[in-house]
Amino acid sequence: MKTYAVTGAASGIGAAIKQQLIDEGHTVIAIDIANADIVADLGSDEGRKAAVKSVSEVAPQGLDGFVACAGVGSHIENLALIPSVNYFGAVALVEGLRSLLATKKGAVVLISSNSAPMETDSNYVDALLADQESTARSLACEMQGQPAYSGSKQALTRWMRRNNANYAALGVRMNAIGPGYTRTAMSAAVEDDPIYGPAIKEFVATIPLQRPGQPEDIAQATSFLLGDNASFISGSMLFVDGGHDALFRPDSF
Repeated sequence: MKTYAVTGAASGIGAAIKQQLIDEGHTVIAIDIANADIVADLGSDEGRKAAVKSVSEVAPQGLDGFVACAGVGSHIENLALIPSVNYFGAVALVEGLRSLLATKKGAVVLISSNSAPMETDSNYVDALLADQESTARSLACEMQGQPAYSGSKQALTRWMRRNNANYAALGVRMNAIGPGYTRTAMSAAVEDDPIYGPAIKEFVATIPLQRPGQPEDIAQATSFLLGDNASFISGSMLFVDGGHDALFRPDSF
């Protein structure tokens, strides 16, 4: 039995990951803004520090793995939350839990997106990677929701790639998953929206495997990357999107 910490574990993909790991017999420390073992706002520096402190108190013996799943979508009104939660919240927890992960030579899985390779504002991505949160928040508020979202996931994936070797030297593997359209309670509500629903349904119809993803699809892939069967996989981005990335970018890999 292993011990994992999972952010965003109260709903959607995070809840499915938590349940997958529990069903496998592991202990899961659930972190979320509500309804979790550790309640913390990862959109703030104080919340991130509190989450790291709480995990350290709950699992002083170390972590076998950490999943950064907490995130907000492109539809929210406060666009400044997108970089703060999706990028800075994830990076701060990985860095804050580094020693606990190194103790057990654990694994990290970052939940990115298959939209991460999309072109976006390079100044925004550069601000994220340069740890300039106030600048990134300001830039996000000047953008449309989707580029702000995809840019946050692009920066997160690039951060993982840039820092992978340093973590690998400690025995910690880091990888990312790029989910495609995944049907959760939130996305299902958008599908039913009279304005946005038709476009979403058309988009889902273009998925090569002819169905939307389910949270369990992402959970199973996450379990694999955390586990011993993935012991030589490090620094990779795994697209779990029914073939959409290959359809959109056939010559990029």
